Amino acid sequence: MRSKQTMIHLDRISPDPPKRWEKKGAKEKLSELHKELFKLQNKFFADGRHALLIILQGIDTAGKSGTIRHALMCMNPLGLRATSFGVPTTEEAKHDFLWRIFPHLPPKGMIHVFDRSHYEDILVPTVTKKITAAEREKRCELINTVEQHWVRSGIGVLKFYLHIDREEQKERIAARKKEPLKQWKYAKADNVGAKHWDQYRKAYELVLTNCNAVKWNIIPANKRWCRNYAVAKIVRDHLVGSKLKYPRSK
Repeated sequence: MRSKQTMIHLDRISPDPPKRWEKKGAKEKLSELHKELFKLQNKFFADGRHALLIILQGIDTAGKSGTIRHALMCMNPLGLRATSFGVPTTEEAKHDFLWRIFPHLPPKGMIHVFDRSHYEDILVPTVTKKITAAEREKRCELINTVEQHWVRSGIGVLKFYLHIDREEQKERIAARKKEPLKQWKYAKADNVGAKHWDQYRKAYELVLTNCNAVKWNIIPANKRWCRNYAVAKIVRDHLVGSKLKYPRSK
């Protein structure tokens, strides 16, 4: 049994860029990071000793798909795969909540990105009161055990919570309704989620606090440029820290 964790309070964490960061400089650095990530991923694939799973979570409109496009798609698509997890299908609902996750785990040499993940099966049932506190606690314990197993088996796990505030979400939902190029992204579920802002925020605080055997990176995401740079930098640092090497020819 893990010791009691210190509660994460998101209202005490700023969703805005650190004061020392500025937009132009971050965008220039992101451009350089893209070049580094392309080379590092090629080396990661050739090395073949590691796998990497990147998990993106955040309240509706936080920018999960945007992060994939602008922070990570600089990498070779042959070595990168993105999967989005929505409402469980009829078949998925017949199984344990983690069942649908396992087929999408990355093999060695590959980087896989989850747009939402197994955490949806804690967050949504918590908000809709479909699970009890005891059931939620058991799911958190199971996730901690499973993620630790993934790491021990050679899968690096980077978890990101994209942190925006309520006003930013309102502006993004309004933009989805108004702008022709964004209307396809709008769904009535956006408004439903917005109406339950407090409940989802509380559910996320529970997840960030109790599912942290593999640590979370809480990313200030009110500004897209800040979000993209922060995520790309953490991924770059992880790959550099993996001590990659090209294998010798046989």
